[in-house]
Amino acid sequence: MAKRRPPADPHAEREASRYENPIPSREAILEVLDEKPLTEQQLAKRLGLRDADAEEALRRRVRAMLRDRQLSASKSGRLEPAALETCEGLVQANKDGFGFVLQEGQDIFLTAWQMQRVFDGDRVRVAIEGYDRRGRAMGNIVQVLERNTRQIVGRFDVQEGEPCVLCEGKVSHVVVLEDLAGTQPEIGDYLTVAITRQPEIKKPPLGRVVEMLGDINRPGVATDVAVRQHEIPYEWPEDVEREARRFAVEPGEEDKQARVDLRELPLITIDGEDARDFDDAVFCEPKKSGGWRLWVAIADVSHYVSIGSALDEEAQKRATSVYFPDRVVPMLPEALSNGLCSLKPEVERLCMVCEMTISAQGRLSGYTFYEGVMRSHARFTYNEVAALLTGEADAELQSRRKSFLPQLRDLHDLYKALRFARDQRGAIDFETVETRVIYDKQHRIAEIVPVQRNDAHKIIEECMLCANVATARLLEKSEMPALYRVHQRPSGDKLSNLRAFLGEIGLDLGGGEEPTPNDFQALLSSVAERPDASVIQVMMLRSLKQAMYQPDNHGHFGLHYPAYAHFTSPIRRYPDLLVHRCIRYLLRSNAALPQLAPQKGAKKLKPQDIYPYDMGAMVALGEHCSMAERRADDASRDVMSWLKCEYLTEKVGESFEAVITAVTGFGFFAEMKPLYMEGLVHIGALGKDFYQFDAARQRLVGERNREVFALGDTVTVQILRVDVEDRKVDLGLVGVGTSAAGKPRKLTRREQIAKGIFDDKPGGQKNKSGRGKSNAGKSSEKSGSRKSRSSRRRKK
Repeated sequence: MAKRRPPADPHAEREASRYENPIPSREAILEVLDEKPLTEQQLAKRLGLRDADAEEALRRRVRAMLRDRQLSASKSGRLEPAALETCEGLVQANKDGFGFVLQEGQDIFLTAWQMQRVFDGDRVRVAIEGYDRRGRAMGNIVQVLERNTRQIVGRFDVQEGEPCVLCEGKVSHVVVLEDLAGTQPEIGDYLTVAITRQPEIKKPPLGRVVEMLGDINRPGVATDVAVRQHEIPYEWPEDVEREARRFAVEPGEEDKQARVDLRELPLITIDGEDARDFDDAVFCEPKKSGGWRLWVAIADVSHYVSIGSALDEEAQKRATSVYFPDRVVPMLPEALSNGLCSLKPEVERLCMVCEMTISAQGRLSGYTFYEGVMRSHARFTYNEVAALLTGEADAELQSRRKSFLPQLRDLHDLYKALRFARDQRGAIDFETVETRVIYDKQHRIAEIVPVQRNDAHKIIEECMLCANVATARLLEKSEMPALYRVHQRPSGDKLSNLRAFLGEIGLDLGGGEEPTPNDFQALLSSVAERPDASVIQVMMLRSLKQAMYQPDNHGHFGLHYPAYAHFTSPIRRYPDLLVHRCIRYLLRSNAALPQLAPQKGAKKLKPQDIYPYDMGAMVALGEHCSMAERRADDASRDVMSWLKCEYLTEKVGESFEAVITAVTGFGFFAEMKPLYMEGLVHIGALGKDFYQFDAARQRLVGERNREVFALGDTVTVQILRVDVEDRKVDLGLVGVGTSAAGKPRKLTRREQIAKGIFDDKPGGQKNKSGRGKSNAGKSSEKSGSRKSRSSRRRKK
C-alpha cells in the first residue's frame, strides 16, 4: 500500500518567510485534523515531520493553538478543531490598549493581551468566549486573516538599550528597530517605520526606518505626522504627474464647442481670503413675474479626469482634499485644482451649470442642467461682500466694486427668501463656533480666534443648497445608480440619552420616537436665550447620526430635504465628480428628461466611457468616500489639537473661566471660553470625596457632600499640565463655580459650619479653591483637546 503524501500547505511561502526551519501552517494543521482527530505523534507523521527539531516546533505550535482555542484535546490526547462560535471582522483599536472586532450587530471586545497580536485594521477570525458584566461579547483571536499595517509613525526612544519607536493614536505597540537606515534621530523625534515583522503575543513588531520627520516642534512636522498616521495619500505617483503635465494652461477652442456660452453673464466667485481653488460661481436676477433666476456654475472637472486614468484612480483613492492649518493635501494635482479647473477671474473655463428659478417665497420651482463655458467677472471675498452689503466698506472698495453692487443686492434679496423658506421648512440651524489659527512670524500660534460667519457666507451656502437639491431631484428622476448625501434620523440610545438629559433640565423634545427636524429646530429656538444654550446644542448634535454617501436615498434629516446630493465641489470631493459624470452621461445619451439641455453637436457617450457604475459599485464608492471624509476630519482635528496644546504650554498656571462640555466616569472636560480649548478636570482633582457618574443626567455627584458637576456648569479652572505629545491638557478647579442656569452652588454642611452659617437652607456658594490634588503628574485618560477648527466652508 502506497504511503499517503503530506498535504500541500497553501501558506508554505508565508511560513518560510517567517521561520528558518518552517513547519506546516496552522491552516494546514486544521485541515488535516478536520478529516480525523489525531494524537500529536500521529499528526507529526501525517505532516511528514521526522526530525526532532520539526517535532519540537510542531509541539510548540500545537500548544499555541490550544491556547488560542483553535484546537481542543480529548482525554486520550487526540486533537481536533475546537467547536467554538467564530466570526470574522476588522480590528478597531483603542488608544487605551483594548480593542474590538467590528460586526454589524454588537462588536466583540478584545483585551489588551489579545491586542498584542494585531494592529488596528487587521482582519481576524475571533472565537466568542463569553460576555463581561456589561454584556459585551468577549473575543479570543483564533487567526489573523489579513495584515493591513505596513508602516507606522511614532516617536524615537531607546528602551533597555534597544532603539524603538513608540506608536501613537490607536496603535499602542512599541516597534523595535532593526535598521536605522543611516539616520541619527534624537529621543522624541518622529520617524516613519516599515513593519518587517508583525506583532505576536510576547513578540513585539520589528521595523526599519524609512523616513525621519524630525522634532514635532518644528513648523509643519505636526501635519506631516498626521498625514502619515491617518494614511492620507500625499505623494503624486509619477503617472499622475505625467498626465497632469499634459494639460494646457487654458481650455482649447475645441473644448469650448457644443456648450452654452455664458462668458458675458456676470458670474462671480465668493470665497475666503486664503482660497486658491474656486469651484463655484453664481449670478442671479429678479424675474418680472416675481422671484429670481439663479445660475450656479461649477468647474467641469469630469471633462478632464477621465474614467480609468491615473488621475481618476488617485482622485478616487484620496476621495477628498484635506485642509490643515498650514497646508492643503488636494484631491487633484495643482495643475487642475488651482489651474485649469479653478474659476479664476477674467479667464475662460469649462463648467457644468445648474440654472434654477426660485419663487418669491424661496422655493425651487424649476431647474435645468447643461454644459457651459464661462468667464468669472470678479473674485470676491466673504468679508468684502459683507462690508459692501452693510455699508461698512471703505471708499476704495466701494469705488472698485461699484458696478457689482446691484448684483450683490439681488443675491442678498434671494438669500433672504431662501432663508425664509429654510425656516418654514424647519431645517435644523445649529450655530457652532468655528475657529482659525493666527500665526506669528516664527509660524507659531499667536492666537486662536473665532470665525465670524456673515451674510456673504450664507448667500453662497443657500445657493449651493439649491443646486444640490436640484441635482438630487434630477438623479431621482433619472433612476441612475448615484451617490446621495444621506443624513438619517436619530434613534436608539443617543435619542434616549438626549431625552433623559433634557428632562433633567425641564425641557422636552417633541415627536415621540420619531422626532422631525421641526421638533429639533423648535427646541433650539426655545433655548436660544438660555445661558446653557450652547451645551444643549452640543447634546442635540451628539444625538444625531453622521451624514454619509450612499446610493439608497433616505433624505437629509438635518436640512429637512427628501433628497440631497453633492454637486458643487468636484475639485475637492470625489462624490461630486461622480455626480457630474452621471449628469454628463444623461446629457450625452438622449435621456428623455425636460430638466436637461443637451447641446447640438455634443459627442454621444456610452456608459463605459463616462459612467460605468452599477449599484454595487456605488455602495462601495459611498463607503470609501465616507471613510475618507472621516479620515480627513480626524487628521485635521489631530493637528489642531497639537497646535492648541503647544499654544497652551505658555499658559500653564493661568486661570480661565470655563464651561463643562462633557462629563465622564473619570472627570469632566471644560472649554476655556477665551481660548476655545478644552481640558480635563480629572476626578482626582475634585476633592476628597467619591463621585458617582450619572450618565443620564450627564453629571458627577459627590457621595458625601452631594456636590454636583453637571454638563453646562461654569467653573474656574487652572491649567496644570500640558502634554503636547499626547495632546492632553490637565486642569484643576479654582475659585467658585456656578450652575448652568446661573444659580450659585449651595455650600456643603462642613463649609457652612466653617463659615458660621447654621441656616438649614443656606444660599451662598461653595469655594472649591485648594480642594484635593490636581493629578497634574498623571496622564489624563482622554484627550484634552477636541475638534475646534476653521473650516473652508460649512460642511453639508
